Amino acid sequence: MNGNEKTNDERLRRWRLILGGKEADGISVSLDASDLRMDQTLQSLYDSERKGGLGASSPGVARWLGDIRTFFPSSVVKIMQEDAMERLNLKQMLLEPEMLQSVEADVHLVSTLVSLGRVMPAKTKETARIVVRKVVEDLERRIAEPMRQAVYGSLNRSIRNRRPRHNEIDWNRTIKLNMKNYQPKYKTIIPETRIGYGRKRSALKDVILCVDQSGSMGTSVVYSGVFGAVLASLPAVRTRMVVFDTAVVDLTENLSDPVELLFGVQLGGGTDINQALCYCQNLIQRPHDTIFILITDLYEGGKKDEMLKRANAIVSSGVNMITLLALNDDGAPSYDHDTAGALSSLGIPSFACTPDIFPELMAAAIRRQDIFQWAAALDLNTNKKPST
Repeated sequence: MNGNEKTNDERLRRWRLILGGKEADGISVSLDASDLRMDQTLQSLYDSERKGGLGASSPGVARWLGDIRTFFPSSVVKIMQEDAMERLNLKQMLLEPEMLQSVEADVHLVSTLVSLGRVMPAKTKETARIVVRKVVEDLERRIAEPMRQAVYGSLNRSIRNRRPRHNEIDWNRTIKLNMKNYQPKYKTIIPETRIGYGRKRSALKDVILCVDQSGSMGTSVVYSGVFGAVLASLPAVRTRMVVFDTAVVDLTENLSDPVELLFGVQLGGGTDINQALCYCQNLIQRPHDTIFILITDLYEGGKKDEMLKRANAIVSSGVNMITLLALNDDGAPSYDHDTAGALSSLGIPSFACTPDIFPELMAAAIRRQDIFQWAAALDLNTNKKPST
């Protein structure tokens, strides 16, 4: 068999796996034992004539999960798991601890486990915590250092006081900067520019993460919890984390343990942004030193007019407020465009943000950079800045 024939056979084999068997197979290609097993795993999930193709038994699901990990790369496994959640009610199977040990863990799975947290048996929840902790620790390793560098780098620049009081002057740096202004006649330096140490505080900035925990925000909640934990570990930043649906829950005390924090979230339910803003407004002690990140798709189930008035009051007090329509890698989210436009008219930008960009966003917010321009430079989909 020459090379062209081998290439053609491989192409036909792939088409056979895509088309499936029976009436869908119009190419009459035979599969070997390994390919037949692969075909069966695909058929169990994607054959539209079958209902609940994995069956009701936990061993059957675990075996299927093992098969897809054998035949497909990790990226494909995650996609097939997500499809199984939607098509075959795999969520119910996740209540079995032995099945949990077979899954490929990622942010989407963590979101699903968190949503099931209230109905999990104790034995299953112990296994789920192990799975969640593995993903969370991996995320922390990936995002912690970029976040620290972004925050501290921006704080160092922002606290460099150019108009210090006498007792705040950094004389060494001030003298070096003004050597060109030395006056031989008077044997002195004129400090045209004075550099100060800045105000010394235990926390230089306050950060409030206010996160919508309705069902569509699952992966955003996971990333928010991990970022919140990283921010809370930085002494120069005082961090609060609040989640909401139709009720508001302050999870700040759990920021030291993001796994515990995530299992304190109740994904699903309605959305009352106005009530959440009301709660967070009472947390604000130093408006001009506060960064308020509202993470929501803006589908308000409460009083929209009151919500907008409250958002305006928060911004008018000096708070740097930003709305993230999503904090994940899932692409463009569905959101309320009218509400996003209304917030934009108040000077509050609204756009989706990926986890790798979030540290840069925090750095820009700390520097009081124009977030509309910052987002536009990165080609993020945000509403236009209001005219002044």
